[in-house]
Amino acid sequence: MYRLLADLVLIAHLAFIAFVVAGALLAWRRPSIAGLHLPALAWGAYAVITGTVCPLTPLENALRAAGGGAVYEGSFVERYLLPLIYPAFVQGEAGRGWQVALGVVLLVGNAGAYALLV
Repeated sequence: MYRLLADLVLIAHLAFIAFVVAGALLAWRRPSIAGLHLPALAWGAYAVITGTVCPLTPLENALRAAGGGAVYEGSFVERYLLPLIYPAFVQGEAGRGWQVALGVVLLVGNAGAYALLV
């Protein structure tokens, strides 16, 4: 049961990240979504730029540990997304500047989408 819950947290985490990245596009169809997206975008950009660990990561780890599974070090982004979407030079402390740049691109890209919406 704990492993299933951990997997559900992982899926929710991934869905949240997708919403942060593309929520402005959803707001084109339903402008009321902006009220949910803007705070999510603020948190997502803050977490990426500052290297903050999202609260869902320790929750997932706790559930995995309770279910006898392996836990991981670092954040959700470091564990699952960096190997998938970020090139090797973005990973670790040496890539911190690139992570900040990606956070800024996230903000600017969404600002552009909202500017077109308005």
